[in-house]
Parts: sequence; structure tokens; C-alpha cells
Amino acid sequence: MFKSIALAVILCAIVYACGSTTGSLQSRPSSDIESRRIRRIAVLPPTMVATATQPSLPFNPPAVPRTSEREAPESIARFTHAALVALPNWQIVSESEVREAATNLPPSSAEDRLKRIGERVYADAVMMGRVQRYRERVGDEWGAKSPASVAFILDLVDVRRGDIIWTARFDETQKSLSESIFSIGAIGERGVRWLSADQLAQEGIKKAVGQLHDVLTRRPAS
Repeated sequence: MFKSIALAVILCAIVYACGSTTGSLQSRPSSDIESRRIRRIAVLPPTMVATATQPSLPFNPPAVPRTSEREAPESIARFTHAALVALPNWQIVSESEVREAATNLPPSSAEDRLKRIGERVYADAVMMGRVQRYRERVGDEWGAKSPASVAFILDLVDVRRGDIIWTARFDETQKSLSESIFSIGAIGERGVRWLSADQLAQEGIKKAVGQLHDVLTRRPAS
């Protein structure tokens, strides 16, 4: 009897703990991406898309973004570069080379700036993106009052032609198992804990970059 009660308590604790998500990752390559021969890639810091802020309650000071939120574009770029470097069979331009190439460029459109940087570092393609949401969790990994929520878009742009040849969209807000019982399998991957915004972003980026790697490095059918 005691064992049954203990087991029931443990199961309830797991159900109300975190570990599952209702997020999604979608990526789409161009139909001719394999013929582009993309082998050398540079990563540019994504832009932060402004979102409407919720009005503050009377007499309450406005919320100050946490460091991770203020530095979201740089964090996404750093995580993307690390994920790219970790995989074989392509060349990834170093972050210092990209920074140096971006200095002293004459005023120009975003498209022309991207092309100039890509050409300076001899890249076949440039990875860039937009951070749509980067909300940090409130609380710690074992008891968050509010979960982390991240949304971003990554685009791979052909330097020579200037068109987007691959794009990935990631949008995820971590949910408790009580809210999404069908995602119970996520426990095995993450453990029963709440992730930070950085951890959530890194997971999405690794999955997205892995899908891109599969597309660019697979051998054409003979």
C-alpha cells in the first residue's frame, strides 16, 4: 500500500514538473540548394525584431530586460557559429574574420552589406536571422514561475546570387507536463527541469543546423 502511494506521488510530481514543449522547428531548402555547392559559410549577428510591450501597471516601474534578452542577437549568432563548427565537411568562417570584414564598410543597403562581407571572407553563403522573441524564464531550473520562450528565424543567403536558399523557423515555449502530457518523451532528452532562454535557443539552433548539414553534405543519388 505504501509503495503504491509513493509511486502515485512521484508520478504526480513528474506530471507537474517541466520537461516537455509545444514548440516547433520548420526548415525549408530551395529546390536547387545542392547544385549551389555551398561549402564555406559565414555567420552574421541576427537582428532583433521589435515587439509590442505590455503596458505596465500603475505605479509599477517598467520591466528591465535581462542580460540574456538584451544580448539575444549576439547570443544567437554565437550559438549558431558553435553549432556549425561542431559538424564536419564544411568550412565555417571564424567570428573574428567576420567582425574584421564588417568594419569600415561604406554606407549601403542590407543586401549589399551582406554581399560585401561574404565576398571579403570568401564565403559561399552567409547565415543571418531575426530574433522575434527571447523571453527568459522567471525562477530556477526546478521551479519556474514563468517559462522561457524563444522564437527566431535563420536564413542562409547565397553570396553570389543574393537569394535565400534555406530558412529555418523556431518557436518554442516550454510547457509543464500537466499542460502537454503527450510530450512526456522529452524528459529523456532534457530531464525534469526548466530551461533558460539560452538553453532553449541552443536546442533549436542545433536541430536546425543539423538539418542544414544533412542537406548540404548528403551525396546526390547516383
